[in-house]
Amino acid sequence: MPVRATKRGEERTPLEGDYDVLVCGASFAGLTVARELSGSGAKVLLIDRYDIGERQTSACAAPTEWLENMGLSASIVQTFSDLVIHRGQEKGGRRATKTYRWALPWTFSTFDYKKICALLKEQSPDVPFEHAKVDGITRGGAIHTVHTDRGDLRAPLVVDALGWRRVLSSSPDAIQPPNARLSRGLEVHPKVADAQARDMELWLDCDYIRPGYSWAFPAGDEVRVGVGSFDPDVKVKRPTVDLANDIGVPLDGYQGNWIPHVLREATDDGVFMVGDSAGHCLPTTAEGIRTALYFGLAAGRELRAVVDGRQSRGQALERYSSFSADHSFSFKWLWRVQGLFSWLNKYPVMDTALDIMDRPSFVRWSFNHYLAIAPPSFALESSWPESRPPANAEAEPVAAPRTLAAA
Repeated sequence: MPVRATKRGEERTPLEGDYDVLVCGASFAGLTVARELSGSGAKVLLIDRYDIGERQTSACAAPTEWLENMGLSASIVQTFSDLVIHRGQEKGGRRATKTYRWALPWTFSTFDYKKICALLKEQSPDVPFEHAKVDGITRGGAIHTVHTDRGDLRAPLVVDALGWRRVLSSSPDAIQPPNARLSRGLEVHPKVADAQARDMELWLDCDYIRPGYSWAFPAGDEVRVGVGSFDPDVKVKRPTVDLANDIGVPLDGYQGNWIPHVLREATDDGVFMVGDSAGHCLPTTAEGIRTALYFGLAAGRELRAVVDGRQSRGQALERYSSFSADHSFSFKWLWRVQGLFSWLNKYPVMDTALDIMDRPSFVRWSFNHYLAIAPPSFALESSWPESRPPANAEAEPVAAPRTLAAA
């Protein structure tokens, strides 16, 4: 398990103050929000209980074009143009495996987590970072107070990018495993000599997991091998061990996390929810890094418009909420596919479905539509959300931004 690189002893001084924007959470979503606020002149603070880049919890892969468009190419360690899928089947009373190789219409890359986080932070050099564990929030009409283990922080604009726990939610039924709309994932990432020669692989095999899938993602000198379950009650350690043994890699470097698989409201009583806190992880595939960057950009741009004096907080909340909700059809459709997959995975009809999908034209069509849910071009369209009409044309004029500490 990771060791916290937080301040200790005499370095753990009280942390209090007034800010224009407080970004809670310093992984993909939080760092992207901070990136969009860099250079605004606003007083912004980024906080997290862990050091930046300290706590990797996923296989760390994303469409290559997203990494390139975000200026993160230096974090890439391996790129794949094919996806290899292994399907466990019952044939004549015996277990067999059929393998498919799909040529993707765009490439996918594994990357170094610490490196990508460092690169994202470099894109917001004027946004300070502090270690602090967020305990809760007291909402105010104009100013919110975020309570941390080092003191209280106040800001009119607050972002929850703390993950699936949705720490700053106003709802009393905050999601908690296992009785929640969460998937669970676990993986090992051992060093192996032949990682560069391996394919990016998925297993749809009930011998490992029925309501989910298994994977092996090579990344330079290691292979990230794991199992994900769509059912939070189905544990994944034993199948992870079995898969690692079957493909001949050591059981080194366990890591895992809970994964939200239902889209939630992107705003919560005056707070912006981004990434896993808003359920932005895509169902079925459990891809959450691309969407963390995508919705982080959207939230950051709306917040930038507020601190620049171009819209009010209320307008930003409404516009960002609408932006997230505009994607509900895709999320609901993938959630239905996830449920259907969990039910059908053990039946021969899944074999038939894979045979039908194993056509270049279908692979191109389906993967291009999938990429379009959060298109990489969005990373280059910095003015796109700001070009949309105001959420409330009757809203009051926006006052020029000011720093709360100077008020």
